[in-house]
Amino acid sequence: MELFFRIILLFSRLSLRVLYLFSDIIFFFLFYIIGYRKTVVMNNLRNSFPEKTTSELKKIKKKFYINFSDYLVETLKSFTVSSTELKVRVQHLNQDVFRNAKKEGRNVIMLTGHVFNWEWFTALATNLPQEYSHPVYRKMQSKFWEKKLKIIRNSHGNQALEAKEVVKHMLRSPNDGNSIYMFVADQTPHVSEVSYGLKFLNQKTPVFVGYDKLAARMDLVFVYCDVKKVKRGYYQVNYYRVEPENEKFEKNEIVKKFHQLLENSIRRRPDNYLWSHRKWKYAHAIKKYEE
Repeated sequence: MELFFRIILLFSRLSLRVLYLFSDIIFFFLFYIIGYRKTVVMNNLRNSFPEKTTSELKKIKKKFYINFSDYLVETLKSFTVSSTELKVRVQHLNQDVFRNAKKEGRNVIMLTGHVFNWEWFTALATNLPQEYSHPVYRKMQSKFWEKKLKIIRNSHGNQALEAKEVVKHMLRSPNDGNSIYMFVADQTPHVSEVSYGLKFLNQKTPVFVGYDKLAARMDLVFVYCDVKKVKRGYYQVNYYRVEPENEKFEKNEIVKKFHQLLENSIRRRPDNYLWSHRKWKYAHAIKKYEE
């Protein structure tokens, strides 16, 4: 396994121009040869956009596989890509939200979804006024690959945290505006952890609510990350502060607002979302559901 990883690192050092040639091959193989999760992708698209024609859905599906293939080689490149190159390839807009949080002395929770390429904007840490930046990840079954992927998450000055460590870490750290926590917040909870669900993309959806508990317990700033693929290898991330309707967030309010914002982003650019994920497989386990 270690030898295989060394080979991966060698490929990672190739230029993106070369790696995108491999992406074209991966796309052809996934889409035309093996049909990787084509049924899952099409069912997800059809259920999410019942108003679209079959022809429109097929176009989105094909573009998704192109973007997904690019995501795979871009993630490979993440092992060796420099912060300087990512500053060119990822444009970060409206960074005042982070400077304002720093002035207010309040830590930040960033919320994004599985929109390509969520792995790349961790280089934001090199621009932030906050001293500590923590990408939050979920533990993998393979300890080997978890260790290797943590290399990506800890790059560019980040300090990655496993999801179950986050609350403890935050309660032990001062809420002084010096820390940022990056959540990929549309994770699907394990069936044993499903409790709450809401309507998302026209479907009854089990959702992760860990960050909602933080909103109730701590005076934090919540920021939504709207990711846009400008062209191949170039992205734009716009940051929006998410405010409560009243003085503080009510129960599940931040969860609802995040999913509303994410759905808006997906509807604008549907081919840039991770449709191959079986996101709705545990819908039957939802105990409390809200439209």
